[in-house]
Amino acid sequence: MAGENGKQKTARDMILSMGVIGLVAGFVYLFIPHDDSPPDIKAVEYRVELLTARRAASYPLAAPQGLPDAWKATSVRFQGDEFDAWHLGFHDPEGEYVAVEQSTQRRPVFLDEVTLGARETGKTEKIGGGTWTRYEGGRYDALVLEGTKGSTTVVTGTASFAQLAKMAGALQTK
Repeated sequence: MAGENGKQKTARDMILSMGVIGLVAGFVYLFIPHDDSPPDIKAVEYRVELLTARRAASYPLAAPQGLPDAWKATSVRFQGDEFDAWHLGFHDPEGEYVAVEQSTQRRPVFLDEVTLGARETGKTEKIGGGTWTRYEGGRYDALVLEGTKGSTTVVTGTASFAQLAKMAGALQTK
């Protein structure tokens, strides 16, 4: 009989311990603040980098003009030592990512890198005076400017094709 009492006591202690742990977890959940709101995206100023990169690049760099303030620039870089690679990233009004990518790197390699493996659909559209080819991928979709010599221009990201087209239409190479 002594063995049965020990097993009952062990089971009762385990249940009491689980109850105490549950109470502590509930207390932590209720009284420690947690914020489920999306993070505030900080905009970066890219004008100085753009002017500097335009002087250094071997091709005309593209940047948007006339986009509403709801489009926030979030990243900018020019790597002159790596195929004159230009990157300008944005957070669009719908909360999606849109990037302008340009480079003198071999076109197939560059497209695979910046579109994360998206594939050409064969569909083209006229946007802002240029012909753009659609690429679709698992993570990023893209629009690729046709007819450029010496560099490749891509608008890519998680945004819809409508938003990618807005960015492509706003690009200027002044």
